[in-house]
Amino acid sequence: MFRHHFLSFFPLPYKSTLYIYTSNSCHLFNNIMAEKILPVTLFVSVLLVLSVDQASSDESDHRYRQGDQVPFYVNKVGPFHNPSETYRYFDLPYCLPDNAKEKRLSLGEVLNGDRLVSGPFPIEFLRERKSVPVCKKNLSKEDVAKFRAAVHEDYYYQMYFDDLPVWGFLGMVDKGQQRYYLFNHIHLNIYYNKDRVVEITSYTHTNAVVELTEDKEVDVEFLSTVEWKETDLPFEKRMTKYSQSSSLPHHLEIHRNSVINSCMAVLLLAGFLAAILRILNNDSVKYANDEELAADQEETGWKCIHGDVFRYPKHKSLFAACLGSGTLLLTLTVFIFMLALVGVFYPYNRGALLTALVVLYALTSGIAGYTATSFYCQLGGTNWVRNLLLTGCLFCGPLLLTFCFLNAVAVAYTATAALPPGTIVVIALIWTLVSSPLLVLGGIIGKNSKAEFQAPCRTAENPREIPPLRWYRQTVPQMAIAGLLPFILIHTELYYIFASVWGHRIYTIYNILFIVFITLLIVTALITATLTHLQLAAEDHRWWWRSFLCGGSTGLFIYAYCFYYYYARTDMSGFMQTSFMFGYMACVSFGCFLMLGTVGYLAALRFVRHVYGSIKCE
Repeated sequence: MFRHHFLSFFPLPYKSTLYIYTSNSCHLFNNIMAEKILPVTLFVSVLLVLSVDQASSDESDHRYRQGDQVPFYVNKVGPFHNPSETYRYFDLPYCLPDNAKEKRLSLGEVLNGDRLVSGPFPIEFLRERKSVPVCKKNLSKEDVAKFRAAVHEDYYYQMYFDDLPVWGFLGMVDKGQQRYYLFNHIHLNIYYNKDRVVEITSYTHTNAVVELTEDKEVDVEFLSTVEWKETDLPFEKRMTKYSQSSSLPHHLEIHRNSVINSCMAVLLLAGFLAAILRILNNDSVKYANDEELAADQEETGWKCIHGDVFRYPKHKSLFAACLGSGTLLLTLTVFIFMLALVGVFYPYNRGALLTALVVLYALTSGIAGYTATSFYCQLGGTNWVRNLLLTGCLFCGPLLLTFCFLNAVAVAYTATAALPPGTIVVIALIWTLVSSPLLVLGGIIGKNSKAEFQAPCRTAENPREIPPLRWYRQTVPQMAIAGLLPFILIHTELYYIFASVWGHRIYTIYNILFIVFITLLIVTALITATLTHLQLAAEDHRWWWRSFLCGGSTGLFIYAYCFYYYYARTDMSGFMQTSFMFGYMACVSFGCFLMLGTVGYLAALRFVRHVYGSIKCE
């Protein structure tokens, strides 16, 4: 399936003449937080991300004179169906150049699994090569076995020429006769406009192969051809066709329908909630204007629990930590969208997204500390230091454990996904010197904010007994209802995101994705508020944790979708690819759970305050 997606961009048959992708490199906040910390954090974050991107985007200004050597690097190889399982190019027994040098990479490139090494042959600007020998090598039986296994598993390679990626397959299989062939002649067509490289394509000839079917030594001569062709396409538009590959008419129609369905769901839920609020408001006005009727009639439903509805939840330290982490992830997501909408992320901008995630997470850690500690103190908590530690470890702890396990798996596989010790030290320093101090600073500001929890009703001394609830009013069925509708609205975009992250599609329509994200937040808020009303009407005042769990339940559906996508939509296999997908998607789904849970709770809190603020409570 992924091969079809990967090759559907090209009009030529698979492994006969193969054109390859190319691209360029890649009310918990008070006035202090809302007006000072957030704008400064966003400004600094944008500058850091842009500066990192500019520092690592190229080695020159992309202008060359005839005879100048153009930067040419080989990157990695790996099974086509397992995008996470990639290895260094020279892990296969290709000819290693005498002057091979590793390119210095940015943090995001290393996290992305890139390992760039100078190419096996030099390419000079406007100098053509016609079937020039690269090297001759005698492949031993072990070497032949390695290449044959790679061809059998549909290994592809990735190279970069002037920061434009070049993709191709290592060989082909004749399934009828079970014969394996290695391509030994690479043909590059390079298009230029004046003194700049605009596009590059690569293809291989089916007659330029070496058979590797038998276990015996083979002498191979690797050849290369480089042709230069002039084009009128300006340098500034060399990324246009790749940016538009995910916005073809039939794709846009699907995305458009997804957005329309999301907007319709928002309108329906908003109308339903408005009707509920109108009924509640009329009921409150009736009792407020007719005190004699209110005195004679016994209170029932949501009105009779006004003395318990603002009773603080159990495990309030954990609850505050969940809100702090969720607020941080929500802010981080919004910042990422802002950078995407201004064009910071584009196809094959190597490591830009991962760099932004690391930098922004570190710089926004103060938001988690402030939110969690401020809310914890509002609930009467005293051990704010423990709450701050819990906040810092709530999301980072599972992420760290998952990373350690998956990195050990990558080391065992000798894959490029295994991070070098130096990169691990850099990430540890960022967490120690930037993220942790900002978390503590935010916690101190939150502790000293002197904010009080605004409750329109006094809390009774003794809690009211909760009547028996029907099965469909229990927590798990309510979570299923609350998470299913938002998931249905986003599952179309979720498929394209999965195909981009765990496949070879390109996703660039961030404006549509942002609209879907906003509708996801709105639908989560509306459906959580609606379910909170139904819960209060059943005289169940334990809405705090319920609203958070219902709001975040969409994250559980996202993780469940991983299993469907893995087994029904892909040809992934192997322990490494399986563990990487389900491991990291567990962390992503947990992050969505915290983020959407925070949105659900804030919506329920605003709804409850509005409802109980409009009635007279003794």
